[in-house]
Amino acid sequence: MPAKVKEYKPHDKEEFMNERQLAYFKDKLLAWKEDIRQELNGTLETLQEHNLNAPDIADRASSETDRSIELRARDRQRKLIAKIDSALARIEDKTYGYCEETGEPISLQRLDARPIATMSLEAQERHERREKVHRDD
Repeated sequence: MPAKVKEYKPHDKEEFMNERQLAYFKDKLLAWKEDIRQELNGTLETLQEHNLNAPDIADRASSETDRSIELRARDRQRKLIAKIDSALARIEDKTYGYCEETGEPISLQRLDARPIATMSLEAQERHERREKVHRDD
């Protein structure tokens, strides 16, 4: 993250989602995205190095398991990049930081911990309770 962002910490006493806060979260998201891209490149190299032609069946099974885990991790990382891109788009259109369900501001603490959050903590909890009820049916 650029030095100016590392020194700055958003706080509740300033206007919500002012230019400085938007820049802070944008830099945070871009740095996170870059970290994930580097991890994805490492995963790709690992997948290319795996030898699926091992003579021993146990070695082949182990390699297949490792490959499956790597592919699932890679898929999760791609989905996370899509969420980061969505958050970056919300920063650009100035809707970032507001709950998609209620329109109320999402707490700065929540956004700092999970910059891709799209709902306030309360709305997220309601959403998860509804999901659980439907899943249990």
